[in-house]
Amino acid sequence: MRREAWFESRLATFGWLALVALLGGVVVWTNTMTPTVACAQEKKAGADAAPPADAPAPDAAGADAPAGDAEPAADAELPAEAEPAAPAAPAPTPAGRKSYLRIALEALGWSYTLVFLGLSFTLVALLVMNLLTARRDNVCPVELIEGFEACLKEKEYQDAYELAKADESFLGQVLSAGLAKLNAGYPQAVEAMQEVGEEENMKLEHRLSYMALIGTISPMVGLFGTVQGMITSFRVIADSTGTPSPAKLAEGISTALFTTLVGLAVAIPAIAAYNILKNRIARLVLEVGIMSEGLMSRFENVGPRKS
Repeated sequence: MRREAWFESRLATFGWLALVALLGGVVVWTNTMTPTVACAQEKKAGADAAPPADAPAPDAAGADAPAGDAEPAADAELPAEAEPAAPAAPAPTPAGRKSYLRIALEALGWSYTLVFLGLSFTLVALLVMNLLTARRDNVCPVELIEGFEACLKEKEYQDAYELAKADESFLGQVLSAGLAKLNAGYPQAVEAMQEVGEEENMKLEHRLSYMALIGTISPMVGLFGTVQGMITSFRVIADSTGTPSPAKLAEGISTALFTTLVGLAVAIPAIAAYNILKNRIARLVLEVGIMSEGLMSRFENVGPRKS
């Protein structure tokens, strides 16, 4: 019970931290990826206000000079020195350009966004919890093995039982169940160890199976969004009297594609992590069985105690 409470408290803390980190990342990404409209307008206004490079400069002295004066005419016939061409101004950034994240949020909508966020947070929390559970120290701790062997060598069986009972690991529960049934005989002790081992193994697999459930549900949600987006696009075509608007068609297609993309992005890590952790837990459970039988093998000749 204490271990379950510890996991629940750590799970809640991690969930809040992940939510704050995700919201902060969304705000930062949106501000960095979306160009500022005001800066783009200032660049465009500056480019329009600049005079053209090849415009002739007005000559106030030549405009006031009389037409019959020969000297200004002679000066005017002289070829003017070519002025260096001004460098071309860079093309302004499009003012209405949107970031990839904003496009994705608009395509998903609030409903699909909340669903996928819930699945993602649940997956991360389950992954962390199963990683902590599948550690060797929590399943088959070395300290318990060494202490249990030392007590058996000193023939302090009561201390060995209390040591195994106080340990909340998989191996500790199995050993304590075996020692508790040792008075009834070694076969009954082995049977009790097997029952407890199956129960603990079921708890581990039960918690791990939720990751496989997320890996199955997430693509189904994406497929649901795909069908909904395609229906929306075809309704635009059916309701239009002439050529349908490309922007309206793109909204439904964008919803279809982004829901499929996000659904697969959640499902692929979930299925991969589930299979990896499942194999690891199966290996640790096998080690617990071998280790517990090896530690209890010295009681193989113990028979049932007669009253």
